[in-house]
This record gives sequence, C-alpha cells and structure tokens, in this order.
Amino acid sequence: MQFDHREIRQYNMAATMVESPPPQLITTIEWSMMDKTKFFPLYTLSSFTVRCALYPLTLIKTQIQVQRKKEAYSGVADAISKIYKNEGVPGLYRGFWLSSFQIISGIFYITTYEGVRYELGKYDVSPKVKSFIGGGCASIVGQTIIVPFDVLSQHLMVLGLVKGRGNIRNPQMNPLGLDLEKRMSKAALAKEVAVRVYQLHGPLGYYRGYTASLAAYVPNSALWWALYTAYQDELLKIAPSWVSTLLIQCAAGTLGGFTTTFLTNPLDIVRARLQVEGVGTMRQIFRTLWAEEGLVGLYFKGLSARLLQSACFSFSIILGYESIKRVALSDEFKPRVRW
Repeated sequence: MQFDHREIRQYNMAATMVESPPPQLITTIEWSMMDKTKFFPLYTLSSFTVRCALYPLTLIKTQIQVQRKKEAYSGVADAISKIYKNEGVPGLYRGFWLSSFQIISGIFYITTYEGVRYELGKYDVSPKVKSFIGGGCASIVGQTIIVPFDVLSQHLMVLGLVKGRGNIRNPQMNPLGLDLEKRMSKAALAKEVAVRVYQLHGPLGYYRGYTASLAAYVPNSALWWALYTAYQDELLKIAPSWVSTLLIQCAAGTLGGFTTTFLTNPLDIVRARLQVEGVGTMRQIFRTLWAEEGLVGLYFKGLSARLLQSACFSFSIILGYESIKRVALSDEFKPRVRW
C-alpha cells in the first residue's frame, strides 16, 4: 500500500498537535515572572490605599486592647460611635501619618518574602514550607524597620482613649505625662511624643516591645502565608472551573487571616500593652492581664475588632497583591494565568 509523502507529513503534524498537552496554568506567580518596574509602584499605591481605608479598624483594635476591662468601649460599634461623636473623622485617623510609614517597611517585607521563596525554590521544598519560612523572615525585616514608628503611632492612638475620660494623669494610660489640655497641631503632638519617649527611655525606647512584636508578628506572618497557600490549594481542588482564581485567592487570604488572628491574639494584646505603657516584660504583662481579666479577657480582648480588621486587610491585601502580580507579569507567562 503506497502513501503520498504529503499525506504522511500531514498525519505526523496532526499527531503532534494531539499529543502536545496544553500549557499548564500557573496558580502562584513567582518573583522571577514579574516586571519589578511595574510591581513596586503599583504595590506601594495599593498598600497605601488599603491602609488609608482600613486604618480606623487598626486604631479601634489598639484602643480596645489597651483599655482596662471595658472602661471606654464595649465593642467595635461602640468605639466607632463614641470616637466619631467626640472627635469626628480626624479622631478615627489619629496617628495615621506615622503609621503610614509601614508602607516603606511593607516594600522590604514583600521583597524579603518573595526573595526567600525564590531562593527556597531552588531546593526540594514544598510551597507551604516556602511560604511559612518566607513569611517569618519577611516579618523580622519589616518589624525591625517599623517598630519605632509603631511605638509612636500607638501612643498617639491611645491619646484618643485618654482625652475626656478622666485618664489624663493616669500613668498607665498616659505614661509619657503629656499635657493633653494644651492645644497642639498633629505634627507638634507627634514631635512631643517622640521627644518624651527619648527622654524617658533613651534610643532603645523606640524599640520598646520589639521582642513582643517579633513574638506576635513573626508567627502570625509565617502562619498566614502558609495557611493562605494551603487554603488556596484546597479551594482550587473543590471550586468549579468557572470560578475566578483571584476570588479563590481572596477567600484563601481571608480564611488564613481568621485562623492566624484567633491563634495569636494574646500575643498581640501583650505587644500593644508593652509598647504603649513602656513598663514591664512580656511575662509581667501576661500576669497583669491574667489578674485583671482572666483567661477570657486575655484571649478574647479586642478579638472581634482584630478579626474584622484581619478579614478586611487579608481580603484587600490579597486582592491588590495578586492583581498587581498579574499586571506586572511578563508577557510570556500571561496566557498561563487566569483572573
């Protein structure tokens, strides 16, 4: 039986087309796949927008954590109502500009996270372990940069809890002894806080609570990224093919935020108390909280505010982060990434 050479060539081409599998979809966009000149400016803008929108939740969480029992606010809604009534919108953004320096540390944070994951990718390391180690390393770098601003910012946040509530001369609520009856601009007040911290504690005062911050945030960051990766993998397995990958990632980030917040809340309470009051050790703060409020207060104090903050932050950060990664993706990888 004779075959025409043209027919054989067409048959081979058809067989090759059938045998070649479609390119595998990419669910995790790696550091090496992105154009950094696009990524960094967009990430900075996204981070500032999210922090600006959600800062009131951070302020309320801090005020609830450092108050004694329920002397000022009974919950999130009560705090929002009272702060807005007494101070208006500016009261919800007390200490915002100092806190916004977290954007700088955020750039170092995400660079460290992605860089560590990239280096670990050269070895036989599972995605969850890469995320866990990367998240922990990123938090160490980020906290080292941001703690001084965090200390000053939290002092400014708590001043809203002090003013008008009979706590002006309470050394636990106003440890810097600021004259809150004197009218000062926000910039002058921030400068006064910085000067008082230095006068009372020296240069190390700006790193008050650094160990507590690492104890609270390093496990939180490591767990969050690992759980984000784990939840994402499981949700991708069960979600219908028509569901947006970005939506699945946002859901995974939110679930990861809920889980880590619930597990690490006592450490965050201790960190906030230590940075604001500036006295004692982590162990002493734990004992004081236990004596004042018991196990329930130690574990659940400010938890509703922190869960709400964590859910909003996790969803918003992942929405911005994963969207920016897609925009900054190199052209050769774009056909393999779904929105």
